[in-house]
Amino acid sequence: MNDKIYNIAIVDDTKEIIEMLSKSLSRSDKYKVSTYSNPLTAINNIDSKTDVVFLDIVMPQMDGLEALEKIVEKNPDIKVIMMTASSTLDRVLKAHKYGATHYIMKPFDSMDAIMKKLELVISL
Repeated sequence: MNDKIYNIAIVDDTKEIIEMLSKSLSRSDKYKVSTYSNPLTAINNIDSKTDVVFLDIVMPQMDGLEALEKIVEKNPDIKVIMMTASSTLDRVLKAHKYGATHYIMKPFDSMDAIMKKLELVISL
């Protein structure tokens, strides 16, 4: 049995998204959650101990794709799930090119779907 505790970072400028994801993930003893409403703060704090990042693409302080590049540069093994309400093929391709592991659309279909996506990403 895998007793590992996964360090999850949530980076989003929307308070409700942070609260919803954080609350759902915190229900499990498998996850230790850190939250950031500012991608610059997240980049400074996300390190090699972080396993998975939920990262919004559209934020006022810095574009999520730029943040993705900086996070992956610091930790090439990190898994990043990009989140956005406005998806274009160009953004999806750039996110993949810059190291994103997966991509999810807002509003979320269900928290069960998000948790399954997280489990899938962890197993990669």
